[in-house]
Amino acid sequence: MNRDYTLDQLRESYKLHALIESEVSDHPMDQFKVWFDEAIASKLLEPNAMCLSTCGLDMQPESRIVLLKGIEEGFVFYTNYESDKGKALSENPKAALNFLWLGLERQVRIQGEVHKISADKSAAYFKTRPLDSQLGALASEQSAVIPNRDVLEEKLTELKQQYSEENHPEMPAHWGGYVLVPTVIEFWQGRHSRLHDRLRYTLNEDGKWTMERLSP
Repeated sequence: MNRDYTLDQLRESYKLHALIESEVSDHPMDQFKVWFDEAIASKLLEPNAMCLSTCGLDMQPESRIVLLKGIEEGFVFYTNYESDKGKALSENPKAALNFLWLGLERQVRIQGEVHKISADKSAAYFKTRPLDSQLGALASEQSAVIPNRDVLEEKLTELKQQYSEENHPEMPAHWGGYVLVPTVIEFWQGRHSRLHDRLRYTLNEDGKWTMERLSP
């Protein structure tokens, strides 16, 4: 394979913004909302996409991209509870998130503990999803091995005959929301010469946050 580049030549010089202690919020969730609003205003592609990393009893870390669907006491996302991520979280609720907003030369790293949200909240969100997304949640046994894609397509076809825009399905019992309640949030801003800005907020036992600058 012919390439017109080598890996050691792939680099960017970051210079859009700075991250200064005097200009950020004392509470990391407030600061996250500021950055998240700026990511949306910048029209970045899927600014709510985040990398979720889990580690079950087998001690094998796994990562995948999920979508942020709420900001409350923490970061809310929805999935199949019987998926690989659901099984890992049932064994070990500690997890990490990472947001990467390249258009703003920023990332946010988050650590915390994950809990299921109430079934009522999950059902309320499920009702807002497009019909195709609802049917997809019913058709897919997420993370299960299947012989081919036809299995999914046939199941979806059956469901489309059963449900319609006037007759939406109920939320399946195996599906719902989680919230990651943060204990550590780090904001990273790309800077020139690889001397990036890193501000880390750590939750103390008294419920207050400590902010520290980290060396890049």
